[in-house]
Amino acid sequence: MIFNELSNRRTFLRRMAKLSAMAAATAMFPGIMFPNEQLAAIPNGSIDWKKAPCRFCGVGCGVLVGIQQGKAVAVKGDPKSSVNKGLCCVKGYHSIMALYGADRLTKPLVKENGKYVEKTMDEALQLIAEKMKETIKDYGKDSVSIYGSGQWTIPDGYVASKLFKGCIGTNNVEANARLCMASAVTGFMSSFGIDEPMGCYEDIDHANVFVLWGNNMAEMHPVLFSRLLDQRMNRGSKIVDFATRTTRTSTAADKSIMFKPQTDLAVANSICYEIVNNGWVNERFIENHCNFSKGLTNIGYGMEDKYSFQDKPEMIDFDTYKEFLKDYSPEKVEKISGVSARDIKYMASLYGDPNVKVMSLWCMGANQHTRGTWINNLIYNIHLLTGKISSPGNSPFSLTGQPSACGTVREVGTLTHKLPHGVVMNEEHRKEAAKIWDVPINNIDPKPSYHTVEMFRALDRGEIRFMWIQVTNPMVTMPKLKRYRDAAKKEGRFIVVSDIYPTPTTDIADVILPSACWIEREGMYGNSERRTQYFEQMIEPPGQAISDTWQIVEVARRMGFGKQFAYKKETHIEEIYNEYRRFHDNKKHNMAPLEVLKSQPGAMWPYVDGKSTKWRFNAAYDPACTQGEFDFYGKPDHRAVIWQRPYEQAAEEPDADYPFWLNTGRVIEHWHTGSMTRRIPVLHKAMPQAYVELNPEDAMKMGIQNGDPVKLTSRRGDIILPASINERGMPVRGQVFVPFFDEGMLINEITLDAFCPISKQPDYKKCAVKITKA
Repeated sequence: MIFNELSNRRTFLRRMAKLSAMAAATAMFPGIMFPNEQLAAIPNGSIDWKKAPCRFCGVGCGVLVGIQQGKAVAVKGDPKSSVNKGLCCVKGYHSIMALYGADRLTKPLVKENGKYVEKTMDEALQLIAEKMKETIKDYGKDSVSIYGSGQWTIPDGYVASKLFKGCIGTNNVEANARLCMASAVTGFMSSFGIDEPMGCYEDIDHANVFVLWGNNMAEMHPVLFSRLLDQRMNRGSKIVDFATRTTRTSTAADKSIMFKPQTDLAVANSICYEIVNNGWVNERFIENHCNFSKGLTNIGYGMEDKYSFQDKPEMIDFDTYKEFLKDYSPEKVEKISGVSARDIKYMASLYGDPNVKVMSLWCMGANQHTRGTWINNLIYNIHLLTGKISSPGNSPFSLTGQPSACGTVREVGTLTHKLPHGVVMNEEHRKEAAKIWDVPINNIDPKPSYHTVEMFRALDRGEIRFMWIQVTNPMVTMPKLKRYRDAAKKEGRFIVVSDIYPTPTTDIADVILPSACWIEREGMYGNSERRTQYFEQMIEPPGQAISDTWQIVEVARRMGFGKQFAYKKETHIEEIYNEYRRFHDNKKHNMAPLEVLKSQPGAMWPYVDGKSTKWRFNAAYDPACTQGEFDFYGKPDHRAVIWQRPYEQAAEEPDADYPFWLNTGRVIEHWHTGSMTRRIPVLHKAMPQAYVELNPEDAMKMGIQNGDPVKLTSRRGDIILPASINERGMPVRGQVFVPFFDEGMLINEITLDAFCPISKQPDYKKCAVKITKA
């Protein structure tokens, strides 16, 4: 007993000494974080600094990682990176600590008789290959699936698509980015015929006004938000926060405007009404570069299984569009949205002033929306009507939340309907893929299968029997969660999970594969501004862990596809990237060579004649333009589309039984489900658990005080969380907010799996709940 006490005290004192050393080191070297608890003393000159993109959000900050004695011991912002210019957020500065949690998965685990048994990596990979072949034999090729992530590297996603779509012949390939940015994709595609932002982060340095559409940038994209604040301080730029709750962004903004959930559609149309009504339309731009269209309305919400929808665009003229806008005068919209007519006119005046450069920014607020495609279209409408697009400082800019949601999911095409270039429905695109992949064209199915929500519904129904989940945690993130967790546990299902830590998703796995994380392997990410960034392997992964790329390659070979996956282990990342580049060998999407990515903090595509393209569709900056000053070459007629999209109500709204709106989201300390950041002590201590944010007047009426347990009940279940009143954020009356990072408080058990019928992206921002003091 005395020995144990002494041992524990000695351990404590050693740790305290190490922490003191880290504190001293941080004080001596500002801008560098020495977070690794294994570091016993202040680092000396033997630290080797290597560049990488940050592991966390879609901003894509450049970092320099300090390597010493085979371990990552320090991190700092890369001053050469144009993204963050040497700064990091609190997660970035602590990012390397995510590699060193005590419970890292280091050995493959296979469930036998209800218990996990350690296996060799060779045994586990062989089992997976055999199980896939057996499932295909018994149930057909569409009974197997892979569910990946915007955290997949570009090579990860590429080999997943090649194996499943090219070799096996199933389009059952999806990624969690369906849950966060699919509406951004369909918005771009329907308005411009091509995906991803036309501008870049340099727009921030030129804009006079920033309008944030339901985007809490101060917490979700803090480094970019710091750049906005810098422009306000140095150039007098204005920040307008347009949101459903008061956040840290609201308090930092010049003006904060609250709207009722879902009514951003009506307000956006009202801004367009004002632009037209006041003669602020850029007539020359519209005449030369735009068409008008409308689509179907009252299109449903996708809550029933096997829901199917196909929009039917119909061209209209400008006069028809003007007539449509008459229903959206500021005075009418004020009654719908709660936004005063005066504030609507104010926002419209900013967009309408030809001397003011405006940058619109949005993320989950617009995308996780049952009319997510529509609100993306409507924001583009505002910029197209005024001609404020594709030029420095005039930019509608959709942000992303994961490090390679753009680079891997959108560009590589790891969604059911996509290919690395184009879509499975297009024969020419299939021919190109078949040629590069060295498979018969008939292998590539011309029909998309399941989007993410429907994929998990198919797992429940038994149409999918095998699912391989990599780099994501759907047993925390799926809406209406209980149904899909129960589905994964059903008899006859086989689930493989590749991850770095135990999670609620590994809990339902039949096989758990330990993965190499970030700088433990080589790869590339693609960020929100079309910037591809390379990182080398800097340290060895723990135990038997290997990269997700190599896991897939090994399984493919064991399934008999060695010819298509004949990569050398030493050079496989370079081989895969060069093969992938063949899909984009054109001025519209050319990818930078690997040697360029190795030599600098990334490059933006299209990369043409040795240069990144900063502003697409503008002939002054984009070599792909061939028709006039602006060329929206994604469309066959080279013209962008202004869409007539109405306001329609949410799938589920508050009523007498469930009188409150529930909104979910993130916090600055944690990233997504917290499986990495909650293992970083300083971040976990700063935000140890989830909570429910209430309006103070609502709380007072119900007798709820800070910290009181509160029960939230929806039509799908209930959950108890501690109350948060007048702390970080404040909802308007009749609304509550809950972050989703806490696996001990699974808020998605009570959310709704309604989605945008066009993008198939679920709406995590709006469902109805009742509140009682627990």
